[in-house]
Amino acid sequence: MRILVTGSSGHLGEALVRTLRETTHDVVGLDVLPSPFTTAVGSIADRSLVNRYMRGIGAVLHTATLHKPHVATHSRQDFVDTNIAGTLNLLEEAVAVGVTSFVFTSTTSVYGDALIPPVGAPAAWITEDVVPIAKNIYGVTKIAAENLCQLFHRNQKLPCLVLRTSRFFPEADDDEKTRDSYPDANIKANEYLYRRVAIEDVVGAHLLAVERAPSIGFDRYIISATTPFTIEDLRELRIDAPAVMRRRVPSHEADYAARGWKIFPGIDRVYVNSHARQNLGWQPQTDFLQVLELLRSGAGVAGPLAQSIGSKGYHPEAIATK
Repeated sequence: MRILVTGSSGHLGEALVRTLRETTHDVVGLDVLPSPFTTAVGSIADRSLVNRYMRGIGAVLHTATLHKPHVATHSRQDFVDTNIAGTLNLLEEAVAVGVTSFVFTSTTSVYGDALIPPVGAPAAWITEDVVPIAKNIYGVTKIAAENLCQLFHRNQKLPCLVLRTSRFFPEADDDEKTRDSYPDANIKANEYLYRRVAIEDVVGAHLLAVERAPSIGFDRYIISATTPFTIEDLRELRIDAPAVMRRRVPSHEADYAARGWKIFPGIDRVYVNSHARQNLGWQPQTDFLQVLELLRSGAGVAGPLAQSIGSKGYHPEAIATK
């Protein structure tokens, strides 16, 4: 099958192209930036370019986007042009050539203000049933693009699956207080408890979605590492996460103490991947316990694919924090 990967110079796009090149699939990479993993340089907002490179395509992996950090450096119109109009271009051209699987990379950031419970409330248990409350233009445009995917499945019968991925990028945390309080590896290890996923597992989810989209039709899935927490933990987790960890994963204490690491004092949300595991058939390999095993073996928190890709960065200076 000939597969189009948009955003092929980015973290996930490169990971997908690297992986697909080791299969029998023919892969076309499209990005605004040149790279060894990009076949065509240009914007998905350019309809004529999308038309040209959609010819002969059987499946689309649409990862190209302006991300949350770009809020500090790009206009709202830029977000609309890339994340909404660009997605519309891809969907219309995909229908025109008879694409059999369209996989849209969304984000858990779409939940926005729904991720932060009121003071005194338990941590939020985030499933696909939680209604997004966008808090910036990034969230607005990703939700709109998701809805376009749903519309094209409804009206044009295009098989579309939406993958709401949690954090997988290697860049430093966007919260200054967190960056100053914990080593970077400590932050990322903690996040595997509730809001991070290995890029190897994200790639696996996307390739599985290509296979399953024709039979599923349309659905949304949270793609995040399997949490050790349960709904019963949420009230205590919000105010005393270390106590919950001593109960749920007592084996972490020696590993953390040896490194001078700490669990965050409170955790405000937990991403739940049950629907992706049960309905899509996704089987993520990396969770917090696996991270502990990697640390004990002398490896880092990042897996081999993440290390090969390295840090991309989004812009030289400004970081959007809202």
